[in-house]
Amino acid sequence: MNGRTVLERFPAGSPRGSWPAEEFAQARRREGLDAEVVMDLATDTFLVIVRSDGVLDAAA
Repeated sequence: MNGRTVLERFPAGSPRGSWPAEEFAQARRREGLDAEVVMDLATDTFLVIVRSDGVLDAAA
């Protein structure tokens, strides 16, 4: 599967920039999800996404 799941959206115009999205993604990674932040230029939004199954390898 080549899909992705959007976990959360953060406005790019916020005073802290991408930090809130990065912090949210880091918290999800601590929970075992392979979360990452991408920019959606069409909506001027940072998206926290998980690709495919999105689970981190236990050996990592």
